[in-house]
Amino acid sequence: MCTRKSFLTIVAAAVLGVLISVSAHAWQTDLSYLTFNGPVALPGVTLPAGTYEFRSVSPMNKDLVQVLNRDHSKSYFLGVTLPIARPDGDRNRQVTLGETAPGQPASIMAWFPRDQATGHMFLYDR
Repeated sequence: MCTRKSFLTIVAAAVLGVLISVSAHAWQTDLSYLTFNGPVALPGVTLPAGTYEFRSVSPMNKDLVQVLNRDHSKSYFLGVTLPIARPDGDRNRQVTLGETAPGQPASIMAWFPRDQATGHMFLYDR
C-alpha cells in the first residue's frame, strides 16, 4: 500500500512539473531593448533618440506589440503588427528602416526579436 501511494505521489509531482514548465514557456514574450541615436518613427508617433523596450504583449497573440521607454514610465506605441520573415543571412538585424524625406525621422518598418525567425511588421497608413 505504501509503495503504491509513493508511486502515485511521484507521478503527480512529475505531471505538475511538466505543466508548470509548459505554462512558464507559454508566457514568454518577445523582448528587445533598442537604442537609437536619432529620432525614429512608428505609426502615429515619433520616438526621440534614446533606449526603448520593444515587446510582444500577449503570448496568445504575439502580433500585439508595445514600445515603452526603458523605465516603463511611458508607453509610446501599442498596436497590431503582421508577422514577417527575417531576411536570409541577417541574424543580427533587429529593425528595418524605411525611406523618408530629408529632415524626417526614419520609419521603423519591422522589428526582429533576437534569435527569432520571424519579426513584426508595423502597419502605416498610406
